[in-house]
Amino acid sequence: MTAVILRIAIGVVIVYVALVLIIWVSQNKLAFPAPRSHLPAPNTLGFPDGEKIRIITSDSIEIGGWYLPPRDSTRAPHPALIWFYGNMETVDVLAPIYRNLQPENLGLLAINYRGYGDSEGAATEEGLYRDGEAAWRYLAERPDVDSTRIAVYGRSLGSVVALYLATERNVRAVILDSPFSSARDMARVHYRFLPKFLIRLSLDNVERASRIQAPLIVFHGTLDRIAPVRMGRAVAEAGRALELVLIEGAGHNDTYTVGGGEYQAKMHAFLAEHLQ
Repeated sequence: MTAVILRIAIGVVIVYVALVLIIWVSQNKLAFPAPRSHLPAPNTLGFPDGEKIRIITSDSIEIGGWYLPPRDSTRAPHPALIWFYGNMETVDVLAPIYRNLQPENLGLLAINYRGYGDSEGAATEEGLYRDGEAAWRYLAERPDVDSTRIAVYGRSLGSVVALYLATERNVRAVILDSPFSSARDMARVHYRFLPKFLIRLSLDNVERASRIQAPLIVFHGTLDRIAPVRMGRAVAEAGRALELVLIEGAGHNDTYTVGGGEYQAKMHAFLAEHLQ
């Protein structure tokens, strides 16, 4: 009997060690499950004046995206918003969201991170930051965009890139949706059996939020099971958010729809105030 228990214990240890090694080696693939797909032109999805663009990052990776000009007759240069999406998303699948949430007087730039959609490369934490920098540079260099009036929007994973830019560039306003606090906090929620030292990624939104100077608004679902609402509170508190908008009954991926008109109204009013 003792021998059987010992064999079972040894087997459990071997499985655990193997699992830890797999997670250590495959951490980027697990953290950034990048969907691959062709990026269509925006005019095929209801944006007749939109542009399909390609941007070269500082480490020579080519990433794709859309630039959607303002829908009203605002004269250039106009303010603009950079949209950083969440995991398992791509630029084109969010077309209905842009249509609903893009203010009429703002341009909107949305990019596929490296490894996502048809962008080159493979996603890494450092790569996300380089992609964000490239998006900022592209937008700031457009003659029709006022480089002093650029805001960033980040949902879930995108909150990491948005907050990174807000600590590195003269971002005028920051909007976050369903942000998590850090990679280690997320691991404690979803992989409690893993030792802390195993998590090599930082993705520390709380630390970065504490350093931003731009005005911040945070949206978060009260029923979020991916990034619990306490994480959104922590980011909002660290960033001295002007408002934490708790969306009753929303989970991690449906804040747009559950928030509805209130979400849009608060977002548009926030941008109007800080991009004047």
